[in-house]
Amino acid sequence: MPTSAISLSLAIAGSLSALAAVAHLACIAIGPQAYRFMGAGERMAKAVEAGRLQPTLMTLGISVVLLVWAAYAFSAAGLISTRLPFTKLALLAITTVYLARALVFPLLRPAFPENSLTFWLVSSGICLVIGLLHAHGLATRWSAL
Repeated sequence: MPTSAISLSLAIAGSLSALAAVAHLACIAIGPQAYRFMGAGERMAKAVEAGRLQPTLMTLGISVVLLVWAAYAFSAAGLISTRLPFTKLALLAITTVYLARALVFPLLRPAFPENSLTFWLVSSGICLVIGLLHAHGLATRWSAL
């Protein structure tokens, strides 16, 4: 498939999802200081320092989800030859989650008081950009999917 504005937005969205997955994996590899730098909160960083498995499993789970989302975007963009099942439905759900995460962070923030305001603003901004890229790509590729 030739590169076009239609597939480009999904290719960029998929790349950003994959990059976010790598950033999460880097937290696992680097350790507590990476969790602190990324704004995950002192409680999470201290749990990593204490050798607890929960932060690693949560972070790994988020990474896997983000990589699956990247694969769906790449598939819809025509960058991988395999058409993944339920592509329209999956991309619609992925778009909704990204946009919801970006817009409802003020409601989520009290549940995660350890996360810094910088974390919420930066991560919500990133989610908004990725969600809008997915929305554009999905809208322009809908009939081809």
